[in-house]
Amino acid sequence: MKSVREWPETERPRERLLKEGAQSLSDAQLLAIILRTGSNEKSVIDTAIELLQEFGGLKGIEGASIKELKSFKGLGNAKIAQIKASFELGKRILTHEVKGQVLNSAQIVYKYFFPKLNGLKKEVFIALLLDTKLGLIKEVKVSEGTLNQSLIHPREVFKEAVKESAYAIIVVHNHPSGDPTPSEQDIEITKKLKKASEILEISLLDHVIIGNGRYFSMKEHGII
Repeated sequence: MKSVREWPETERPRERLLKEGAQSLSDAQLLAIILRTGSNEKSVIDTAIELLQEFGGLKGIEGASIKELKSFKGLGNAKIAQIKASFELGKRILTHEVKGQVLNSAQIVYKYFFPKLNGLKKEVFIALLLDTKLGLIKEVKVSEGTLNQSLIHPREVFKEAVKESAYAIIVVHNHPSGDPTPSEQDIEITKKLKKASEILEISLLDHVIIGNGRYFSMKEHGII
């Protein structure tokens, strides 16, 4: 089997990227550059193609756990770390575009959090602490796992908001199913937090649920 180094220069992914730009490469070729090397049995390109097939594309690879990636023959700790680091850099670029903006709409919140929360297999509940201009002061992870009212207690949600003298908060969580439609539990939690916000005089502006390519805003639907 020929190694990639033995291929014509015009066919080598790294050389093609430098000459023609990253946009000219396929998913497998880009992934091959990240992996760098294959094995004695198969080239790095073959490894990349099989990896994409095994996990159903880039989104599947991104959402795979370390344990799942380790089960794929040909991936060691170094390659797994390279893959995870690459996806994380991509997420940070997307979220950086929204930082500094005023968070005054569910659409902006969705744009900020979709890259972070999309593909996660657990529900993550986050409180955004805002100043009087609705600028982001701090982002606080309240809980991770299946949401219930015992986990999402107003004390935990508003503790940092009081400490940071926040003017208002927006709470956000994801639905791993991809469907952002709120459950009865989601609505009950929102109403409970709304009552607490009125007592503390820290406005609860919205509760945004992130799905796959869409979101649900409690404010836009008149629930709060």
